[in-house]
Amino acid sequence: MRGYANSESGVTAYEILDDAIVVEFRQRGKYLYSYDNPGREEVEEMKRLALEGRGLATYINKNVRTRFAKKL
Repeated sequence: MRGYANSESGVTAYEILDDAIVVEFRQRGKYLYSYDNPGREEVEEMKRLALEGRGLATYINKNVRTRFAKKL
């Protein structure tokens, strides 16, 4: 997992996979978001935001919420 650039975010780390992203939250643990759930478009946007280092937690809160594939 790579550390998330924005140290003030609720996201602490992420791992980009071919068809998914794993996001680690400061208080909630790790979650897998995949092309199956919440969907390809959302996952690709989450990957972009993770690499950019800003906006990932906000995007998840506004657009994805509880539509994750699995809590790890």
